[in-house]
Amino acid sequence: MAAPPPAAAATGPHSVFVYGTLMAEEVVRVLLGRAPPSSPALLPGHRRFSLRGRVYPAILPAPGYAVSGKVFMGLTNRELHVFDMFEDEEYVKKTVEVSMADTLEKSLAYAYIWGNEGDPDLYGEWDYEEWRKVHLKDYLEMTQEFMDEIGQF
Repeated sequence: MAAPPPAAAATGPHSVFVYGTLMAEEVVRVLLGRAPPSSPALLPGHRRFSLRGRVYPAILPAPGYAVSGKVFMGLTNRELHVFDMFEDEEYVKKTVEVSMADTLEKSLAYAYIWGNEGDPDLYGEWDYEEWRKVHLKDYLEMTQEFMDEIGQF
């Protein structure tokens, strides 16, 4: 049985499972001004895909698969809102049960699941290390531009 969320979901603190570009602490620092505590985690029953024409991945429910990533813990309401805006409307934020890699305990966290299961642009497996080598620098610039646009809210 999964441990309950750290506090009432409406008030925080929040936990978020990340599996793509947000695994890069450099990106999270631009978005939040800090890198919250994190732990490696596995999301069973889901699969990570590349998206044609995009540098970020998507995940969808898929029996027999599991997605490796990490869980950021202790996010404030404001920080969760920044993640929500950054992930945009193509993703649906859902509560999922993850297995923490260091303790093997199960925990509940939010995850951003791709909203279009039949998307023809989904293909193959997204590679984090390849993304870091090829796209991180430009992605950090885009992330800073995003933060400049939304300003302080």
